Amino acid sequence: MSAPGGSGLPSVGSPAPDLELPDTRGTPVRLSALRGTPVALVFYPFAFSHVCHAELAELRDHLPEFTGRGVRVLGISTDSMFTLRAWDDEEGFGFDLLSDFWPHGEVSRCYGVFDDAKGHARRGSFLLDADGIVRWSVLSPAGQARDLAEYRAALTRLPS
Repeated sequence: MSAPGGSGLPSVGSPAPDLELPDTRGTPVRLSALRGTPVALVFYPFAFSHVCHAELAELRDHLPEFTGRGVRVLGISTDSMFTLRAWDDEEGFGFDLLSDFWPHGEVSRCYGVFDDAKGHARRGSFLLDADGIVRWSVLSPAGQARDLAEYRAALTRLPS
C-alpha cells in the first residue's frame, strides 16, 4: 500500500491508494469496495481536539452537500477505534470515522499526510471520483482548518 510517486500526496488524476481500516465498531471499510461511489477522505490529527472538532462538525452540518452529490465521507485519524467511537457517540457526525491506529499511520503515510515528528495524521483531504481517481486534494498547515468553500468548489467539478 504505497502512494504513487513515493511518500508524497497522490496527485490529481492518479488512482487513490487502496485502504482498509476499521470503523468505530471494528468493521473493515475498504476503499476499493466503494467503487461506483465518489468518496471524500478527510484525514485529521485527533478526536476531541478543538480544530478537528470544528472541522468535522462543519462537515456534519453540511453533509447533505456531499450526500446530495452521492459522495461518501470518510474521516480518518490515527486514534484508536474506541476513541473514535466515543467521539462519534458524543457528536453524531453521520459519516464513518476510520482508525489508522495500527499499523500506526500506515494509510496516512500512503497518502503523504503522516507527520513522523508528531506521530499523527495531518489535515489532508482527497476527493475521489466513482472510479477511485483523485480529483482534488488539499493539505492544511498545522492548526489551520480546511475551508468548506474549497470542498464546495471541488464538489461542483466532480464528474457525474
